[in-house]
Amino acid sequence: MITAIVLLQTSRGKAQELAQQLLDIPEVAEVYSVAGDFDLVAIIRVREYDAMAEVVPGRLQRLEGVERTTTLMAFQCYSRHDLERLFSLGIEVADPGESG
Repeated sequence: MITAIVLLQTSRGKAQELAQQLLDIPEVAEVYSVAGDFDLVAIIRVREYDAMAEVVPGRLQRLEGVERTTTLMAFQCYSRHDLERLFSLGIEVADPGESG
């Protein structure tokens, strides 16, 4: 799965309406309202890179109220869930104070 994080600046007063429209796009997994230079963050997931071109400039950027976007392509995912799973697979480490 290919993931992109899209930062969106919206027209004044359009963020909530636009968030709902973004969620109508099947490839949009999540939308967050945020503080700072951008108003919304959309998480996009597609199976092929070519599909990303259809979603971001083809559909997302054409929505009324989208003023500007910045797209970040994800290379690797790190999550707490994955780290906990990896640590649970590790070798038991003996306490240096124990004698065995």
